[in-house]
Amino acid sequence: MNVELIFHPLGDQAVLISFGNSISQELSRTVYSIYHALRKNTDPSWLDIIPAYASVTVVFDAKPLAGQSGLTYEVQLKKIKAVVELATETQIKENRKVNIPVCYHPDFAIDSANICKRMKLTEEELIALHTEKSYFVYMIGFLPGFAYMGSVDSHIATPRLDKPRTLVPKGSVGIAGFQTGIYPFDSPGGWNIIGRTPLNIFDLEKEEPVLLQPGDEVHFYAIDKRTFNELIRQQTFSIQE
Repeated sequence: MNVELIFHPLGDQAVLISFGNSISQELSRTVYSIYHALRKNTDPSWLDIIPAYASVTVVFDAKPLAGQSGLTYEVQLKKIKAVVELATETQIKENRKVNIPVCYHPDFAIDSANICKRMKLTEEELIALHTEKSYFVYMIGFLPGFAYMGSVDSHIATPRLDKPRTLVPKGSVGIAGFQTGIYPFDSPGGWNIIGRTPLNIFDLEKEEPVLLQPGDEVHFYAIDKRTFNELIRQQTFSIQE
């Protein structure tokens, strides 16, 4: 791998593997090659493995070596490095292509008018720019199932709201900077909302509750409000090519 990895402690029960501070699909693939390698070769003392844009954190149980100052981290670091050195890009799953229906009706697109005014666009142009390209899922975070995707066209890239809302409805599709994302359930949030999907992004009733996964390629397509309501009732349509 042509990336310099830096290992350092994160508190007293975690090792942070840092890949720098840039964001790119190539770097994300490296992050997830190591993440999958760690998951495949997990140690009984590892409590969690957390990937992000440019890092992987391994949280471990420090109790077995409690009282032996400095030893816990060194032991865990050695085990982690042994796995990381064997990680290869081939351990990443093939990218899925996922199609997400979005209703951009004004009833759902509560921030579209402000974006259009700021960027001198029509609402039709905003929708076209959001749906004309595919988005890479970099990571899941903030909320269970919330996928950070990028990058949106520069003409619709918009800063987060100055004052976050106390309630953003489930399925809301938003923009923050050059990222786009979907709120998996009702929650507070500060992204600019431009539409809503009828899909369940997070569903505990399913074997795999999180719909989108890092590495997925997501394409949004526009639907009208009638279709939105029909799909809410059905929840049986295909999302994958």
